[in-house]
Amino acid sequence: TITSHTANVAYNELISERQLVLCDTVRKPGMEAKSRAFHRAGPRKLLHFDPARVNAAIVTCGGLCPGLNNVIRELTHSLYYLYGVPNVYGIRGGFQGFHEEEGGEPLRLTNELVENIHHEGGTILRSARGGFDMDRILSFLQQHHIQQLYVIGGDGTHRGAYAIAQECIARNLNIAVAGIPKTIDNDIGFIDRSFGFTSAVEAAQAGIRTAKTEAMCNVPNGIGMIKLMGRSAGFLAAYAALGSNDVDLVLIPEVTIVLDDILPFLRQRIHEQGYAVVVVAEGAGEELLGVSEEVDAGGNRAKPKIGEYLQQQISSYFDAHNETATIKYIDPSYTVRSVPANGADSMYCMQLSQNAVHGAMAGLTGFSTGMVGGSTVYLPMPPLVAHSPRTLSPYGRTWGRILAMTGQ
Repeated sequence: TITSHTANVAYNELISERQLVLCDTVRKPGMEAKSRAFHRAGPRKLLHFDPARVNAAIVTCGGLCPGLNNVIRELTHSLYYLYGVPNVYGIRGGFQGFHEEEGGEPLRLTNELVENIHHEGGTILRSARGGFDMDRILSFLQQHHIQQLYVIGGDGTHRGAYAIAQECIARNLNIAVAGIPKTIDNDIGFIDRSFGFTSAVEAAQAGIRTAKTEAMCNVPNGIGMIKLMGRSAGFLAAYAALGSNDVDLVLIPEVTIVLDDILPFLRQRIHEQGYAVVVVAEGAGEELLGVSEEVDAGGNRAKPKIGEYLQQQISSYFDAHNETATIKYIDPSYTVRSVPANGADSMYCMQLSQNAVHGAMAGLTGFSTGMVGGSTVYLPMPPLVAHSPRTLSPYGRTWGRILAMTGQ
C-alpha cells in the first residue's frame, strides 16, 4: 500500500484534479460539439511519493537544442529545493547511458554542479540517438532505486519513455516516468511551442543577416542561401524568415518546390533589387530528389542535399540566360541548435521542469509537460506522439504571412 503524503512546500495555490485547460479554444464551423482538455499542471496537495525517499534520474536524448541545460538545472533545483529529495542522477549519453559499460557511472547532480550550466549551450549529460534496451533500463532503475525518471527528447524519445512507463506498471514497479518535449523543429503536437524554439529562431536570424550581407556585397547577381533545420516541418525556416524580414524566398517541406516558378521569380527579384536571400528547410525538396532509404540510429531518414541541388539549378538557369549567379551557401544548423537559451526560453524551461516534478510527485506517469493556450498542462504521451510530427499548413496564416512578405 502506498501512502499519500501532504506537500511540505507552501504555495499560494494548489492545483486540483478538476482544473482543466481547453485545447480547442478556437471554434470553427463544422467542428464537433465537444472539445478536448488537459489537466492543468502544478503542485498538488497530496503526493504519491515520500520525497525524502525519492531517487530521481534525468536523461537527454536525440539532437541538441537550446535550453537542455536549463531543463536539467531546473529539474535538479525543483527536486532538491521544492521537495528535498536525497539524490538526483544524470544519465550520460542518452538511453545508452543506462548501459553503464557504455555510458559510465551516472553523474550525481547537485545544486552546486548545475548552478551555472544554463549559461552554456548543449547538455552536460551529453546526448545520443538510439541505444534503447528495455531490460537494461529497468535493471538500472531498480539497481539504483530510482522512483522518478525524467526523459527529455522528441516524439521518438517519448515513445520510448511511454514504453518504459508501461513496463514499470506491468512489473509492478513504483516508478514515475515524466517527459519534457524537445525539438528544434517545433513539430511536437498540441503544445504552443517547444522549448528552445525562440532561441533557435533568434540564432537563425543571425545567419540570415550574414546571407543578406553576402548577397548584397557580391556581384553579379548575388544570392545568399541559408539552410535551416526542419526535417518534416518548416516552422524554424518560416519564423526566422518572418522575424528577419530580409528574405525573398522561403522553401519548406510542406510546400512543393516548382522550379519553373521559383527560378524565374528569383531572377526577377535580383533584377529588381540587385540581390536575393533564400531560406530553405533541410527537409524541403523530397518531391524533386526522392526519399532516402538511409536512416540514423534514431530511425530518422537522411535528408536530400537540397541546398547543393538548388545551387546547381539556379546556376544552370542563369547560365541559360547568359547571366552569372554568385551564390553564397550558408549552413548554420549546428550553430543554431547549440546556442544557450534566451530569456524567454529560460523562463519556459523553468515552468516545464517545475511542473514535471509536481506531476511525478503526485504519482502521474507516462505524461509530458507542455504549454497549451498559454497554460502549462499534463499531456498523456500516446496522443502527444500520435499528433507528432506536426506540420506547418500551406493554407494557414503563417504561410500566408510568408507569401505576403516575399511575394513568391
